[in-house]
Amino acid sequence: MPIIDPKQLHVYSHLELFAKQVVEGFITGLHKSPFHGFSVEFAEHRLYNTGESTRHLDWKLYAKTDKLFVKRYEEETNLRCRIVIDTSSSMDFPEVKADDESNNKLQFSIYAAAALIELLKKQRDAYGLSFFSEGIDLHTEAKTNPAHQRLMYKHLEELLNRESKAKRTSAVDALHQISDMIHRRALVIIFSDMMDNSERGDELLSALQHLKHNKHEVILFHVVDKRTELDFELENRPYRFVDLESGEEVKLNPTEVKDEYRKAAQAREKELRLKCGQYGIDFVTADVSKNYHQILLPFLLKRKKLY
Repeated sequence: MPIIDPKQLHVYSHLELFAKQVVEGFITGLHKSPFHGFSVEFAEHRLYNTGESTRHLDWKLYAKTDKLFVKRYEEETNLRCRIVIDTSSSMDFPEVKADDESNNKLQFSIYAAAALIELLKKQRDAYGLSFFSEGIDLHTEAKTNPAHQRLMYKHLEELLNRESKAKRTSAVDALHQISDMIHRRALVIIFSDMMDNSERGDELLSALQHLKHNKHEVILFHVVDKRTELDFELENRPYRFVDLESGEEVKLNPTEVKDEYRKAAQAREKELRLKCGQYGIDFVTADVSKNYHQILLPFLLKRKKLY
């Protein structure tokens, strides 16, 4: 039975995951808070109100202006991170054998999420999990304590060892619901192949925009098997293609549709990347043929340098 081995995650203990925009937390930490206090970095002056403490008066400014001003500072806070995983059946692709070292899209997402939890625990940041398919399958509170981490790993291991069954995707509704359920500004990290079986698949990007509208910072790991799903690199022989969510089948030779398929798949990828850029969403193509370390570590190191 596959398990999450914390020993494999210690490589993340020396990294830091910074929020590049304002978030709301509940203890002092690494990230900028929208609330003003008197703790870290100067923000602005405001007029002194009679009767309040004179501790933070700017006496140098008083000498210049003959008016009393109070210094206000940006308070630093801990991060609230929401890790969202698409658990629909399309995430079970590609099929992997028990002795195979490669991962399908769901396994990749689970191991990457576990690594992020290890990193967030080290930073004393709060984290919670959300799973979605046709609806919200799981939505936990965001906490920081060791018992919470064990519970999160338990949820991930249960997902890792779930029985395979047809689970359709309604990502549009699910992401809108998750956005409404997060009541404080947070960093939202999504692992999904961004496939939606509803008739409103074109509204998928608006669901991501909803998260940004609610002032959350969003990172989208677009999990794909690049060789087959984007490049359509298959042998020149007949195949039986099965929709993992609906069970529908199509029999054809890949060479008959390869050019058109690649054009459509790459256009969709380009649109996702472009729209995410317009909305201020970090977009990461996560090729599951690679180990999750090969995707996650470069991303975190690049982010650390930028922010």
